[in-house]
Amino acid sequence: MMLEVNNFTNLHQNDDHLHVAFSSPQRVLSSAILNGGLVKADHIVNRKVPKDSLTCEAPDVSLRNYAEQQGWQGNVVGMMTAAPMSSLCIEQSCVEGIDLTVLVTTGIDNARRAGDKADVQDVLALPKDLGTINLILICSAKLTDAAMLEAVMVATEGKAAALEDAGVVSPVSQRLATGTGTDAIAVVSGDGPEEVAFCGKHVLLGELIGRLVISAVTKSLASEFNGATPTL
Repeated sequence: MMLEVNNFTNLHQNDDHLHVAFSSPQRVLSSAILNGGLVKADHIVNRKVPKDSLTCEAPDVSLRNYAEQQGWQGNVVGMMTAAPMSSLCIEQSCVEGIDLTVLVTTGIDNARRAGDKADVQDVLALPKDLGTINLILICSAKLTDAAMLEAVMVATEGKAAALEDAGVVSPVSQRLATGTGTDAIAVVSGDGPEEVAFCGKHVLLGELIGRLVISAVTKSLASEFNGATPTL
């Protein structure tokens, strides 16, 4: 599947990955394995990997090598998941000339509630499970650094609300899950011309972010539960 998301973003999805390509480098704030943090990026990839895959490569090295194999030039922000790419759900909205797009893939085999006892009791260890809810939020407006972080907060709350609505339970605490142990998120700030300083729940943009994320995660979860392809 190929899709033009907005005037600076193209999307390609196949069984192996979800690839977001920008026409020019965009500011991305993410918890991604490859090039996480606040960076200028030309691409975002959400790569499907086998759940029981064993590799001698570090995850970031594996993603970097994969990007090179695909011929993607420039800086790549990379995520991994064992969730099928068929779980992809896309939600979009436009308000006052600002385009918002939410992309979500879901796998909840390692659902967890914030505060659950960690599987690995080592601060420096890497998580091994790859159930993973990966979320990409693309905003055409120019977001301040603080607004990007606020968007991360609202989107994360939206994800938790969708899991609560779906009744997803953590196998560790037997309480409602708020995510999985390996979730990743990326927020993309566009080139404007608008500059947005606030994305919280008291402002319209924050409301829309929450609604789009809840809808996207809910529809993607439906594919996890019944095997159906979510409606885009």
